[in-house]
Amino acid sequence: MTDSNAAFDPRALAARLHGLHKAGGQAPTADFALPADLRHAMDAQNFLAAEEAIASNAWKVTASPDGQAVTAPLHPYAEADSGAQIPWAKGMKFEAEIAVRLGSDLPVRRNSGYSRAEVADAVATAHLGAELLVSAIEESGKISFLLFLADRLGNSGYVLGPTVPKSLIDTASGTPLKVTFNGQSIYDAPAQHPKGDVLTWLVDYANDKLRPENSLKAGALITTGTLCGAIELAAPGDIEILLNDTARLHLSLVAK
Repeated sequence: MTDSNAAFDPRALAARLHGLHKAGGQAPTADFALPADLRHAMDAQNFLAAEEAIASNAWKVTASPDGQAVTAPLHPYAEADSGAQIPWAKGMKFEAEIAVRLGSDLPVRRNSGYSRAEVADAVATAHLGAELLVSAIEESGKISFLLFLADRLGNSGYVLGPTVPKSLIDTASGTPLKVTFNGQSIYDAPAQHPKGDVLTWLVDYANDKLRPENSLKAGALITTGTLCGAIELAAPGDIEILLNDTARLHLSLVAK
């Protein structure tokens, strides 16, 4: 392992992560050359996205432990209220989420920031979604968040479900949420976002003056963070999500 800037090769890290994902394997953080900064991590993530031929304009947003807004592409990505299939992998976790599609651009602002209201106004539609997570790193981001960021923040699939009232971006936390796996309840409680407000990380990213100029354009789909924690799924099977007793999403995790 090395954290030397001179020795770090983002393309080599991307190839290693890609190989582990293809093989369904994991390696400990100590086995990787670590990105030393955000730029190196994003370089590796971009090479990984190229290795995986990611073409979807769908993204996740979150924040690093020190509060830096970060993003990663969602892949594989499917749009389906029911019938979508995502490959299952050992250690896979599931999150029910609200996703938003932008109806107008949020260009980088150099001299001012976006208010929450401005970001909300840029949202055209809100959706129920399901994110699947498996990292090629045994500890995920617990030791090196930058390494986890290079690994697309652990994303291993996303299914976009039906539209929901746009008002849910204001009221999602506390909304009734039920999730079953192979017919057995795995979550039945009010939805709870880690930040309380599903738009928090998107607003933070909109106000990141270092984000790419082509980010957050109209048409982009952004998922906003879990409403039920991260639930590990020990085997392939069928997931059913019911939000507010009205929006329903069904997907299947299938063995490779």
